[in-house]
Formats: sequence, C-alpha cells, structure tokens
Amino acid sequence: MAGPISWIELDGVVNLRDVGGLPTTDGGTIRPGRLLRSDNLQDLTADDIDELRRRGLTDVVDLRSDAEVSSTGPGPLTREEWVRIHHHSFFDERDLDGDDIPETSAPGPGPEPVETEQSDAAKALPWVGKEPTTAHENPATAHYLSYLSDRPDSIVAGLRVIAEAEGAVLVHCAAGKDRTGTLVAIALLLAGADPEAVVADYAASSERVERILQRLVATETYGPVLGGQPAEWHMTRPETMAELIEHVQPGGDQTQLRAVLARCGWTDEDTARLRAALRD
Repeated sequence: MAGPISWIELDGVVNLRDVGGLPTTDGGTIRPGRLLRSDNLQDLTADDIDELRRRGLTDVVDLRSDAEVSSTGPGPLTREEWVRIHHHSFFDERDLDGDDIPETSAPGPGPEPVETEQSDAAKALPWVGKEPTTAHENPATAHYLSYLSDRPDSIVAGLRVIAEAEGAVLVHCAAGKDRTGTLVAIALLLAGADPEAVVADYAASSERVERILQRLVATETYGPVLGGQPAEWHMTRPETMAELIEHVQPGGDQTQLRAVLARCGWTDEDTARLRAALRD
C-alpha cells in the first residue's frame, strides 16, 4: 500500500519532500511536517530559508562525507541560529589520504565505472571505486547495506535527531536519494510504516534524477565525477529498496535491524521515541 508523495517546491533544491502521510502497517499514518528529505542545501535562497522556518524546521541531518562538506563550503542554513546542523557521514573516511581513490570511478550505486581524471573533487565522494563491504546481488542494495555495516553509529545518531528534535527534521546528502533514502527508510520502518509505502517514497526520486544531476554536475565538487553519466544509472528503482527492506527486516521481523543498531546503543526506548515523533 503506497502513500502520497508530498513534494515541496523551492528554488534552491529539486528533490525535497515531506514523508508525512505515508500509511503504517496498523492503519495509521506518518505525521506530516515532521520528517523532510532533500538533495543538498547549498543553493537555498532567502525565500527558501523563510519557507523552511515557516514549516517548523529545527534540525538538519547532513549525511555527506567530511570531504564533501569541506569542498562545498558552509551552506546558508549554517548561518541561521534557529536551526541545528548534525553532520553524520555514512562513510568510513579514515583511509582517504588521496592514494586510495582510483582514477577509474563511478558512484557506488551506479552500474559500470567510467574513466575520470583523478582530482581533489573525486576525494569528496568516498564511494568512488570502492567495493561495498556488504555483499548483495543488487549493487545498489549492497552499498545501502554497507552504510549499516560501515557507519551504524551515524545511522543511530541520525535516527536520534529525528526522534528527539523539537520540530521538523530535514535529512539530506548530495542527491537526496541513496544515503538519505537509506536513513529515511530505516526511520520509517522503525516507526511502523508500510514497506510498500517506503519503497514508493524511495522510488519517487527517479522523477527528479535529471534535475538532480544538472545541479550536481554544475559544481566543482561533483561535476568531474558525475559529468557525462546517463540519468539511467542513477534511478531509484523500487526493487533496490524492496531488497534492502527484506534484508533488514525479513518477513517484517525487525530483530536483525534492531540488533545492528543496538551495537551503537540504540534501545527499545529509542524506538518508542521515534515512533512517537513520527506517528499521528
């Protein structure tokens, strides 16, 4: 059972939506105005910022790598005192000394790599040329599962922001589809969202992929890596999220998912707070 896709149209982003209204497995809904998801926020205008404040935004979870944040510089929301920025990279960046980034690269969830010139910009993308640490026959699903195995601490930290924020939380990465899609999906599943609705929300980013790529390719950080790649490589296919969900909660059983999160301190009380924050 899918739910509505609530797009939010602003000038400085192209993949912003509210996951509120998605159905839960027990007949309820996810609370509107509580959890937003987006592509990167570097281009927000003054009017965009005013609109986000009007919508009750209090916290932002930035899932980009340390190198991405450093390369793009501080975004406009970092200058606003009324919003808190929480940076939780989904990559283990301890070995990113420059020598570990190969010259042949493509975004992890995409198909075959293309030849790109080695550059500092490529270092901003820690998935470039790296094999996922968790195996799966679907390459995109493998990368999403690797976020859980590589940085469960960041996933738990992001979930806690969602559970404890006073107002709306906006989760974003660069494109707002892979890292953002994984954290938002896990939050929704823990809150009891219907898996089909979670898949539909994830898949909706495909509607905006061409516009997402236009934004990213125009930047010094992402252009050298993403330039020339077809939009088809970056689509958010429903089966990718369906396979992730079946892996982390086979048959709807969240024992395995909660055990992974528990290694970083996530508790049943955390789940209860998350559900209370996200459910009507």
